[in-house]
Amino acid sequence: MKKILIPIVLILVLVMSACGSKSTEKSSGEESKDNKETITYQSENGPVKVPAHPKRVVVLTSYVGDLLSLDVNIVGVEEWAKKSPLFKDQLKNVPVVSDEDIEEIIDLNPDLIIGDSTNKNLKKLQKIAPTVTYTYGKVDYLTQHLEIGKLVSKEQEAKSWIEDFKSRAKAAGEEIKAKIGEDATVTVVESYNKEMAVLGDNWGRGTEVLYQAMGLNMPGKVKETTSKEGYHTISSEVLPEYVGDYLILSKYRDQENSYQNTELYKEMPAVKNHHVFEVDGNAFMFNDSMTLDYQLDFFKDHFLK
Repeated sequence: MKKILIPIVLILVLVMSACGSKSTEKSSGEESKDNKETITYQSENGPVKVPAHPKRVVVLTSYVGDLLSLDVNIVGVEEWAKKSPLFKDQLKNVPVVSDEDIEEIIDLNPDLIIGDSTNKNLKKLQKIAPTVTYTYGKVDYLTQHLEIGKLVSKEQEAKSWIEDFKSRAKAAGEEIKAKIGEDATVTVVESYNKEMAVLGDNWGRGTEVLYQAMGLNMPGKVKETTSKEGYHTISSEVLPEYVGDYLILSKYRDQENSYQNTELYKEMPAVKNHHVFEVDGNAFMFNDSMTLDYQLDFFKDHFLK
């Protein structure tokens, strides 16, 4: 009886093993198909065939936070994104590359490259992997996030975030205006490389949140001088002419900020009234979804404290 049972057990093991093998082959095949599946993305330069679910993305422009928030794997970034403390953990082991580092980008084996329309060597990049470029400011900041979502087949996730962000920002804006006054004005200033500039409503540094999403007011002179370029370079001597009731200072630790020690600066009403909020320039630089969420929380905390 025992001799008969042994072959039967062996047969059962072989059958189960074969079934498992078929299951594994199917799973492997499905994964391979998923990796090879493509979509046609309608870029600003025309249709581009890209992976439906990119696995290794090189980002040579400022939309790193949009991709990270959509859980897209990034294998190479431009240097400014690497400086943002908001991306520090997720980009810890991601190398810095530029549009001139062709060999380094090849070694990263990307299946998608996202760049800026001003990048050099675009033809060389296109030979490495499907390459999509964007022109900064060509569409508004929320539409830009939606475009990133479309590119990586996560349009619905992008739409959901946009609606949620708009709702939260509108509510925060109404609460802030109720506290500081409907007519109160806010100025955003940044100094870098010995130059100072006031910023318009679409130049990062929290400007999209303040002026567009929350509906706070920009001083008339700032609005007038930034309407074309998005920013306006000034000298510290004329800063009081541009500063409203509140001042947002985008600062960098390695930059010259001695103007804050002058009597001219100290005598401005916004300074005397303690209406100056200093922000980390590296954390506030961009207008991607992760940075926008951070900026919104910062403004809520500081205006409403």
